[in-house]
Amino acid sequence: MNPNFLQTPIEFLKGVGPNRADLLKKELGIHTFQDLINLFPNRYLDRTRYYKIAELQKTNAEVQIIGKITHIKTVEQKRGKRLVATFTDETGTMELVWFRGQKWIRENLKLNEPYVIFGRANWFNDHFSMPHPEMELVKEHEKSLRSAMQPVYPSTEKLSTRGITNRVVNKLMQQLFSEAQNAFVESLSKPILDSLKLLPKNEALFNIHFPKNASLLARAQYRLKFEELFYIQLQLLRKNLIHKTKIKGYLFSEVGDYFNSFFKSYLPFNLTDAQKRVIKEIRKDVGSQAQMNRLLQGDVGSGKTVVAFMSMLIGLDNGYQACLMAPTEILSVQHYNSLFKWCNNLNISISLLTGSTSTSNRRKIHENLENGSLQVLIGTHALLEDKVKFNNLGIAIIDEQHRFGVAQRSKLWHKNERPPHILVMTATPIPRTLAMSVYGDLDISIIDELPPGRKSIKTVHRFDANRLKVFRFLKDEISKGRQVYIVYPLIQESEALDYKDLMDGYESIVREFPMPEYQVSIVHGKMKSADKDYEMNRFVKGETQIMVATTVIEVGVDVPNASVMVIESAERFGLSQLHQLRGRVGRGAEQSYCILMTGHKLSHDARTRLETMVRTNDGFEIAETDLKLRGPGDIMGTQQSGVLNLRIADIIKDGEILKIARSYAFQTLRDDPNLEKTENNPIKFTYAQLAKYRNIWNYIS
Repeated sequence: MNPNFLQTPIEFLKGVGPNRADLLKKELGIHTFQDLINLFPNRYLDRTRYYKIAELQKTNAEVQIIGKITHIKTVEQKRGKRLVATFTDETGTMELVWFRGQKWIRENLKLNEPYVIFGRANWFNDHFSMPHPEMELVKEHEKSLRSAMQPVYPSTEKLSTRGITNRVVNKLMQQLFSEAQNAFVESLSKPILDSLKLLPKNEALFNIHFPKNASLLARAQYRLKFEELFYIQLQLLRKNLIHKTKIKGYLFSEVGDYFNSFFKSYLPFNLTDAQKRVIKEIRKDVGSQAQMNRLLQGDVGSGKTVVAFMSMLIGLDNGYQACLMAPTEILSVQHYNSLFKWCNNLNISISLLTGSTSTSNRRKIHENLENGSLQVLIGTHALLEDKVKFNNLGIAIIDEQHRFGVAQRSKLWHKNERPPHILVMTATPIPRTLAMSVYGDLDISIIDELPPGRKSIKTVHRFDANRLKVFRFLKDEISKGRQVYIVYPLIQESEALDYKDLMDGYESIVREFPMPEYQVSIVHGKMKSADKDYEMNRFVKGETQIMVATTVIEVGVDVPNASVMVIESAERFGLSQLHQLRGRVGRGAEQSYCILMTGHKLSHDARTRLETMVRTNDGFEIAETDLKLRGPGDIMGTQQSGVLNLRIADIIKDGEILKIARSYAFQTLRDDPNLEKTENNPIKFTYAQLAKYRNIWNYIS
C-alpha cells in the first residue's frame, strides 16, 4: 500500500467533505486518514443483546431494541419544541425524543419499518423514553461492519449538535477500512512480534475499531499500547545515544586537590552508600568524552547538595568554572550560604547573582567571570542573561529543574563553545514510569537513603476540634528550645471557601502565644522581598520561635532547630506539596513532627492524601500515589505535559508495558544503533515517517 495514502487529507474520505472536515480538524485534531485511524475508542458497548420493551428496568442503562415507529408528533414546551416518536415492539410501547435536529430527523424517519435503536432508557412519568437514540434500519444493521463490542469514540458537544454522532464516526471508520483494503504497513520487527506474540498491525487496527471478541480486543490494545510506548522510548534513547556519541563534553581527566582535600578534611559527615554510588556515576560521565546529562533525584535532606558540590570540585580540579542555578532567590541564597563556608576553607572564589544583586557587584561578577578569576557562581534565572559570559564553564547544576523551561536550559549550553556537563537535581521524587517518559533521554541517579542519625519525621492528622491540644504540644516543644512552622494555603479570605486565612490564623497564634514570652514571624507572597528576608532571617537566627507562612517556605528554607511543621487546611494541598513542606523539618538531630490540620468534611482523595502522609516518609511511594490521584500532566507542570498526550497508552495504568517497551527499544538500539539490519527495516521506516509527519506522534518530546 502506498504509505502516503494515510497522509491523505480527511476531506477526501467518502462521507466527509469540506464542512465535516473543518469540524473534525477543530474539534478532534483529525487532519488526515492517519489521524482518523489513530482516533481510538474510549470504551466499548456490548451490542450482542437485544432487549424487549417489557424487559427494561428503571436503571437508566444503555440498551438495544428492535421495533417500529408508529407515530410522530411535535410537542410545544416552555422553551422551543421537542419531537416525539412512538416506538413499539411485540411486548410494549415507549417514546423516542429529540430536542435538536428535529427537521432533518422528521424528514428521514420511516414509519412502520423495523429499526434497531440504541441509547439510554429513562423512566419518566410512568413510561420509558429514549432521548436522541442511535437508529439504523434492520436491513442496514445486518450489512454493516458491525462487531459485538461497539466502539464509543471521543467526541465533543459541538460534534454531536452538528450531526457527527458516534454512529457517523463509526461509518467513516468503516469507509476508511474498506478503502485501505487492510493494507497497513507493519511497524515492528519480526523478532519483536514473535518474542511478545503480538498481533500484526492489520489485525490490531481492525480489532481496536471492530473487535470480534473481548480477547482479540485485549490483544489489539496491548499491541498498540506497546507500539506507542516503544516509539517514544526509541526516540528518547536514540536522543541519549546520539548525545553521547555526537556531543562532546569537556574531559575531566583527573580528580585533584580540591576534591581530595574536601573529602579528607572538610566533609561534614560520612557519605552514605547511595551518595558514594552517585558520585561514582558522575565521575564516570565526566571522565568520558561525552557530555553528562544526568538527573539526580533524592528526597528532601538526602544530601544532594554535597554531591553537587563534589561534582563541581572535579570541574575546578580540571581548570573549569562551575555554576548552580536555583528557581528562587531564597533557595539560591541558601545554596550560596552552605557552599560559601566550604569554598572559603578551600580558597575557592564564589559569588551570588540574583535579581537583587547591586549594579556595582553585578559588574564585578561579570568581569571576574569572564577573566576566569571567579570559579563558582550561584544564582537564579539571572545566570541566563546575555551579559553573563563565562571564561570556561565546565559543569552546570540546575536545582528543581521542572521550574525551568527547555529554552532556558539551552541558554546555559550556549554560554561556551561546548556545552557544559549538566546535572539536574530534584527533591520531587518522580515515579519511575514518569521518569522513563519525561526524562527518558537523561541518565538517572537516585539517592535513596538518608544520612545516618536522621530520625524519620512523625506525622499525625488532627481535626480542628483538637486545636488546643496541638497548641499545648507546640508550647512544650518551644520550651525545649525548638522552633515551629505554621503554614496556611491562602493569603486573603476567599468568600467561596471558609478556610482559615493567614491573617486570621496569625492573629489567633499571637493571642495564644503572647509577647514577650513568644516571638512570631510572618511571611507571605505579597510582602516586599526585603521584609520577607528580614522575617526569614529572624527565624533562622532563632529570634522568633514561630514562623507563620504561606507556601513561600516550601522549597529551600533550612533551619535545623525547627522541629514542628503544622499545615493548616492540609486537605487543600497536593501530596507532593505536603511532602515538600514536611521536609522543612527533620534537619537536625532531634525528633521532628508534622501535624496535618483539617476540618471534618474531607473528600475521598483528600483522605487518601492524608493517610499516605501519615503512613510513609518515602518520597517515591508518595509520588506514585500522587500520580494515581492527579495524573501525569499536573505533576510535571504544563511545559512537560505535552510529552504525555498519548493516543492509547496510559502512563499510570500501563507502567508494565512501558518497562517492556523501553527494554525492547534499548535492546534494538544496542544491537543495531543505526537500524541498519534488514529485520529492523519496518522500525527504521516508521521512525523516519514519524520524523517526517510530526503530526502523527507530535507528542514525542
